[in-house]
Amino acid sequence: MTRQVYVNGRYLPYVQAHVHVEDRGFQFADSVYEVCEINDGQLVDVSRHLARLRRSLNELQIEFMRSDGAVRHVMRQTVKRNLVHRGTLYMQVSRGQARRDFPFPQPQGEATFVCLARSGVPGAMSKLAGDGINVITQPDPRWQRCDIKTVMLLPAVLAKQSALHVGAREVWFVDGDGNITEGASSTAWIVTQDNCVVTRPLSREILPGVTRATLLDQLATLGVKVDQRAFNVAEAEAAKEAFITAASGTILPVVRINQQALGDGTPGAVSLRLRQKFHDFAELS
Repeated sequence: MTRQVYVNGRYLPYVQAHVHVEDRGFQFADSVYEVCEINDGQLVDVSRHLARLRRSLNELQIEFMRSDGAVRHVMRQTVKRNLVHRGTLYMQVSRGQARRDFPFPQPQGEATFVCLARSGVPGAMSKLAGDGINVITQPDPRWQRCDIKTVMLLPAVLAKQSALHVGAREVWFVDGDGNITEGASSTAWIVTQDNCVVTRPLSREILPGVTRATLLDQLATLGVKVDQRAFNVAEAEAAKEAFITAASGTILPVVRINQQALGDGTPGAVSLRLRQKFHDFAELS
């Protein structure tokens, strides 16, 4: 249960945590966010999350005056006040409150900063990893700046809902060339028959995943062959293994794509081994 939420300098009870009705994050999705894993009470890969937050803010020209040190303090206090041992921390920064108009307010007022932490269901992600997840593919309907982590998530919401209707957990978006871009809330990976790990290279078409970056460090250290390139749906369906990465679940094996079993329909050995050792390579603070 979430006990306290940080909102613009105050730690408030969950039921009292509100932002203004004319906050631009609410009215225009003029806002960015980050989700950080909490593992054994420690925040995972904070430096990379903060770097991505700053990049997103810069791309949208949102002025955010708090230092990284101040943000780290809020993050740690939010975890502590909510007694979260394992779960996720969510933080969001919007351009703030202003009279509703499309152009940026001049000058910009104080940015809205919200932070909350929530415990996960004990054992839920381990069970998902043990069972494996199902994914489906759909055409990618999103805008051309998916590299910015904005709260403009309606395409992902609709995709996730359609996945739920057919018993899948994730959607892999497909571009106009028939290649998979990424998941609605995750990075997409496959393992080829010769054990090469493949994921799409960074561009404006995908989010620069924090878990993705740490996993690439892990793969390099382990000497696993990696190919950052595009791959299509048919290649994914014929892969030896597949998995997704995200802060909310680290690494989750994929066992079915478009209702078709992948391999023998059980989580692959590469995926499970990488998941087991992931936190040995992550920054914990």
